[in-house]
Amino acid sequence: MAGPSYGNFCGIARAFEILGARWSALVVRDLLLGPKPFAELAELLPRLPAGELAARLGELADAGVVRQRDDVYELTSYGQDLEPVLLDLGRWGARSLGDPSPGDMFTVDMAILAMRATFRPEHARGVHASFEVRFGPIAIGVRVDDGHLAVTEGELPGADLIISSPVLKHLMAGELSPTDALWLGLADTEGDPVMLTTFVTIFHIPPPPELPMFDTAEERTVS
Repeated sequence: MAGPSYGNFCGIARAFEILGARWSALVVRDLLLGPKPFAELAELLPRLPAGELAARLGELADAGVVRQRDDVYELTSYGQDLEPVLLDLGRWGARSLGDPSPGDMFTVDMAILAMRATFRPEHARGVHASFEVRFGPIAIGVRVDDGHLAVTEGELPGADLIISSPVLKHLMAGELSPTDALWLGLADTEGDPVMLTTFVTIFHIPPPPELPMFDTAEERTVS
């Protein structure tokens, strides 16, 4: 068992027994795109002490989610089944993600998974387009082909549109229009700028949750 039992005969409870320990889900996330050696996982999770990383990997292995093969760790078929779950969870979390804080990491794997998580195939039917998306020094290639998606690491020669914007998340969430972003100089593009609208239609973050508003301390008190 990966974690303490909740004492519930329930699949959701069992899932959180396996993934509920701090960092466990992120270890799985960092293995979604392929096997990695221990040193690379440690580099991707610098705030996780090596001993705790080893413990998380051991727990996930005991649960049948991860296995060690030669010098790398990889997901089992049971672990790979978590991909759509984590992508849905990532899209859900992105709704309240806010802006990055100083020191926050953002890796090429995170960029690729963000595209997968926010992809709306129903809005991509009949669309054949390619994008190179830049996040500072990180570049990924995004190909959309009639409702199908392929995302790769690195630049994409011949892309229909190259996008670089510090407010891309706000564009994808509909909080800023492509026209305003271009007019205000908040988005740099190479290619047909109209394709930016196509991009944010296909890759979308749902609106943030409505949070309760409190006027006084008394209103925060739960009786």
